Amino acid sequence: MWTYPSIDPIALALGPLQIHWYGLMYLAGFLCFWLYGSYQAKNNQYWNKDLVGDFLFYGALGVILGGRIGYILFYDLPHYIDHPLDMFKLWMGGMSFHGGLMGVILAMLWFARHKMKVPLFAVSDFVAPMVPFGLFFGRIGNFINGELWGKVADAHSFFAMKVFDPALNQVVPKYPTQLLEAFLEGLMLFILLALYQKGNRPMGAVSGMFLVLYGMFRFFVEFFRMPDPQLGYLMWGWLTMGQILSFPMILIGLGLMAWAYRK
Repeated sequence: MWTYPSIDPIALALGPLQIHWYGLMYLAGFLCFWLYGSYQAKNNQYWNKDLVGDFLFYGALGVILGGRIGYILFYDLPHYIDHPLDMFKLWMGGMSFHGGLMGVILAMLWFARHKMKVPLFAVSDFVAPMVPFGLFFGRIGNFINGELWGKVADAHSFFAMKVFDPALNQVVPKYPTQLLEAFLEGLMLFILLALYQKGNRPMGAVSGMFLVLYGMFRFFVEFFRMPDPQLGYLMWGWLTMGQILSFPMILIGLGLMAWAYRK
């Protein structure tokens, strides 16, 4: 069984200036987005390299603002009402994918209408296969921060990792669900979307496939994750907020794909 190495979340300290690994992971995700997007734009009738760079600014803004606001609203609103300054402590974690997704959708709506003057799905189908870069590096950032651990695992589980649990005041085996999400929602999601995108797909189908795959992966991983302590399980002793937010994604994605192929 592996042992969690307790990585220092601060990558570099220059006097009062501290550079956190969590922030660097976001930068890595944005960089990969730009590099892959610039490559894909060569064979896309709507996009070019300059538009990819322009959208990256609005998309990053949507991710950061939407992700933070989503986490505050969905997961821990009472805490931030009592400690409003904590809203700005992004280096401490606390980002919601579903909130970030809503932020990016708003960014895509604005960009499609005002910048490119094209249908929304001409933007979302292009952007969808690049979202997994941010998901992958974001989950690696969670792992470095030592947050979002899974449930206590069987002592003989090959997938478990020894980690100190302050609540139990002892070292216990837990599922490293941050790495599981990095694999499923990052690596696997990118591979599947990139392959699916290469086919002759109707407009909107790639966006629908993204919603379906992410929703399924996230719903599955939630069975191994520990729910946020301030929320716990919401129903039946297993249903989490992440699953409640992911299930509609699957339904909307299936409906969008059916609409795209029918149209």
